[in-house]
Amino acid sequence: MFVLASSNVIGFGIIDQPVTRVQIAMGRRTRITPEGPYEGDNGADIDLRFSRETLRELELISQFRVDAQNLFGMNGDLRRLGIVLTLLRDHFSGRSTTTSSLASSSGLSYSSAYRAIDSMTSDGSIVKRKKTSTGKSFSLHPSSELLAAWQGLLARNRVFGRRQTGQTTSAKRSKSKPKPEIINAPAVLQESIKLKRGLRLLMHADPTFMAMNALKRRFEMILGVQIKSKALSIDRLSREIERNSKRKLSEYDVIACDLPWFGELVAAGRLLPLDLISSESEEDNSDYYPDAISCVLQNERLYGTPILTTAEMLVFRKDIFEKLGFVPPRETSDVIRISKEIMSSGLAEHGIAWNGARGTALGHTFMTIMAAHGQPIVELKQRPDGFEVPPLGSQRPKAMFMHAAAFAAAEYLRDLLAVSPPNVLSMNWYDRARSYTEGKVGIAYSHTLLANLFELDPSSIAYENTGYAPHPTGLSGKPVAPLGGYALAIPSNIDPSRIDGARKAICALTSREASKLYVANGSLASPRYSVNADPEVAAMSPIIGVVDGMSKSGILRMWPRPPVPGISSIISIAGEEIHDVLSGKADLSSALRAAQDRSDQL
Repeated sequence: MFVLASSNVIGFGIIDQPVTRVQIAMGRRTRITPEGPYEGDNGADIDLRFSRETLRELELISQFRVDAQNLFGMNGDLRRLGIVLTLLRDHFSGRSTTTSSLASSSGLSYSSAYRAIDSMTSDGSIVKRKKTSTGKSFSLHPSSELLAAWQGLLARNRVFGRRQTGQTTSAKRSKSKPKPEIINAPAVLQESIKLKRGLRLLMHADPTFMAMNALKRRFEMILGVQIKSKALSIDRLSREIERNSKRKLSEYDVIACDLPWFGELVAAGRLLPLDLISSESEEDNSDYYPDAISCVLQNERLYGTPILTTAEMLVFRKDIFEKLGFVPPRETSDVIRISKEIMSSGLAEHGIAWNGARGTALGHTFMTIMAAHGQPIVELKQRPDGFEVPPLGSQRPKAMFMHAAAFAAAEYLRDLLAVSPPNVLSMNWYDRARSYTEGKVGIAYSHTLLANLFELDPSSIAYENTGYAPHPTGLSGKPVAPLGGYALAIPSNIDPSRIDGARKAICALTSREASKLYVANGSLASPRYSVNADPEVAAMSPIIGVVDGMSKSGILRMWPRPPVPGISSIISIAGEEIHDVLSGKADLSSALRAAQDRSDQL
C-alpha cells in the first residue's frame, strides 16, 4: 500500500479525491495526463516532468480509496480505514486488541473511534470475544467477512496494478478458465476454546510443525488459549504415544500420528473418534487426498484429520539430466545406469542418496522399494488399481518377506551401494535430502515433506532445478508414489472435560486457512486440493502441482505404507535385517527368513 501525507485522513494518509491535478511549487497549476504534463494556456514552458510510474502509483492509491470504500462499506467515510488497518495489523502479528488500544491507534478522537468501533461490531466486521469467564473484558478481532474483504481489496489492487503496467492477460484467455479461489487468512474463533492450563500438543518435528510453532502467538490468538507443544522425531514420537496411552489420563489433548499407525492405534483403542460423518464433513473430507482420508476413516467415523501429506518420490537435477541426455528413470535398472554415468561425468560426486540408516529409516526405504516391485510389505488383496487396504482395526496381515519382490528390492538396494555416498547406511530422511540439496548427488529418493530444503532455498544448487518422478519400477510393478503424512488425533484416555476443546482445536489447526498459512511459512505438504489450487500457494513451488497431479491420476497411494496393525514393528524388523545384509553381516536369504519369522511371532 502506498502512503501519502494528507490532512484528510490522520495517520494513514489516503487521499480523498481522484488524482487529476497536482500543485507544483512553481506557482502554476498543471494537469497530469497519461501522455505527460499539460502546458497551460499561457504557453509557458513547464520544466518539471512527472514519470509515468508516478502517475500509475497515484492512480493505484486513488483506486485503493475507491475499493476500500466499496469493500469495507464505508459509504464515503474513510475514517474507519484506520481502525481496519490497525485491527488487521494486530491480527496478522498475533497481538490482542482491546477497544482502548484500537481507539488510541486509529487516528480518530476517542468519541469518534468508539462510535466507529461499536458500528463495526454491530455490522459484523469486528468480533468481540470474551477474555474472562465474567464477560467483563473483551478482545477485538477482524471477522472472517472483514478478512475476506481485505483479501478482495488486495486482489483488486493487484489486477489494477497489472493493468496500469500493461501486465494483463487477454480477455479471451481470462474468461476461458474459472479463477481458482484465493483462501483468506484464518479468523479467530467466535468463542475461545475452554481448556484449563492451555492446549497440549504432541507433534512430529517437521516443517509443518515448525511453521505452526513460528506462528504460535497467532494461533493462540485464533484459538483464544495458550498452546504448549512438544515435537519429537518419528521413533521418539511413536514411543511417546505408546507411553502416554498407558497413563490413567493423557498428558496431551492432541497428538500427531503417522498415517500408517492408525490401523494399530484404532485396533488397540488408543484413539477417540472425532465425530460421526455428516454431510458437511463429507464435503470437507472430499477436499483431502482420498488415500489420506482412507487412513483415518472407519465405519463413517474419523479417528484423525490430516494436517500434512507427503509423497515419496525420486528427485533429480534437471541440469545434469539435460547435459547427459537422460529422461526420468522408469525402471530400477535405469537408476543404476544413470547414477553410474553421473559419477563418471563428474557432475556430482555420487549418483543417488536414500534412507539407509538401521531401523525405521531403512525399513521405510525397503517397504516403498518393495511396493515399486509390485508387492506391499504385507499381504493385501490385489485390485486393478493397486491393493485393497483392510478397514482400520482389522486383523494383522501376514508379512511378505519371502515374496520375490522382497528379494528383488533387497538386491536393488545392494546394487545402489556402489553409486551412493559412503555414509548411506547411516542416512535418514533429512540426510538424504540435504545431500541432494548440497549437490553431492544427482538423484535422491526423497519425501516432498523436506522439499523446502531445495525448493525454497535459492542457495541450493537444486533450487528451481529439480524434476520429480514416481518410484522407478521393478519386476511387474507399476509407477507409484507412496503416500506419507500425519493426522491430528485425540488420545482415548484424555480427560473427558477436555474433549470438546481438543476437537475444536483440531478443526482450526487443520482448516483450509491454517493449511495455507503453513505453506506460506515453509511447509510444502498441504493435504487439501483447494489449498494447493490457490494461485498464491501454487506459485510457491512446482512440487505442489506435481503432487496434486499424482493424487488425481491415482499414482499417489497409501497401500505401499498401509495403516494395518503391526506395521511399525514390521518396518523396524525390515530395517534391522536388511541393514545386516547391506553391511555384509548376513546373507540375503537368511536375513529375509529371519525377518519373516520375527514378523510371524509378533
